[in-house]
Amino acid sequence: MHTGTAYKISEFLLWTRRTFYWLLPISIIPVLLYQMLGWYWLAIPWTVVAMLGTATAFLIGFKNTQTYNRTWEARQIWGAILNSSRTWGVRCRDFINDPEKSKELIYRHFAWLTALRYQMREPRAWESKTKPYNIEFSRYYTVPEKQTPLETELAQYISAQELQYILRTKNRAAQLMSLQSKTLRDLADSGALDNFRFIEMQRSIQDLYDQQGRSERIKNFPYPRQFATINSFFIKLFCILLPFGMLREFDKLNEQLTAPLQGCMVWLVVPCSVLVSWVFMSLEQVGESTENPFEGSANDVPISQMSRTIEIDLREMLGETELPAPLQPVNKIVL
Repeated sequence: MHTGTAYKISEFLLWTRRTFYWLLPISIIPVLLYQMLGWYWLAIPWTVVAMLGTATAFLIGFKNTQTYNRTWEARQIWGAILNSSRTWGVRCRDFINDPEKSKELIYRHFAWLTALRYQMREPRAWESKTKPYNIEFSRYYTVPEKQTPLETELAQYISAQELQYILRTKNRAAQLMSLQSKTLRDLADSGALDNFRFIEMQRSIQDLYDQQGRSERIKNFPYPRQFATINSFFIKLFCILLPFGMLREFDKLNEQLTAPLQGCMVWLVVPCSVLVSWVFMSLEQVGESTENPFEGSANDVPISQMSRTIEIDLREMLGETELPAPLQPVNKIVL
């Protein structure tokens, strides 16, 4: 997540500069053929290009709206996890008279948050984190889940026996929550937790399971590939046809000029075509970067920072004073 007022124009140009590498030649070649070789038949009616551009703009707008909704839903889910975690901490502290058991449940919750955020950072085939422009931009920030192995993080919160068991499971976050339920059942069976409080704490587990499932749904179900494919295809088709549609329009400007500029207006197709195409391609790239809010890109939902906030809050509920430091933005980006 970017924490500043806006990206700098230099950052945005760096991120999108690879677009110019292919936009420039596809804009220059039609002009060379039209102006130097006299292939005037290359010019296509502007109406055709304008109609295609209008359809493409609608597709881009639709995609960007839907990808923003995915990111906003992900933020709502983790906001709910933050609130439910605070409720869990209060109930563990106040419903259970055994301070050690309270601490065990809260620390295992830290392990659940850790396992969940590591699962959310696992790569998927459809994610764009591995594309060259995203790899290049990733040197400006750090992804906490890439800095420390999962087992090292989990070892801070759970016993060695539990750690060994959890690392053998497939969905580690789900199994950690199942251990929470088992601990509550044992407390209820021993009489340390009455039925009312047991039910309330089980409801908290149900809420956390629900939020985990919603988070996994966004992670494991991509923006539909058919929409993403047709969006990319139409944009590239529009960028290729755009200079051909501009040729005759800019050539007409020569009729209003005298030497030495007369006959040169068609060369304006190159910068104008590149500029318009860059706008469309940049909008597509922005939508793509918003599509997967947990992949570890600069525009992700800051689940690592939120998990650290939860840990600080719950440790303070336990009366601890040695607290981990909040995660700070690196180059105004925090994950």
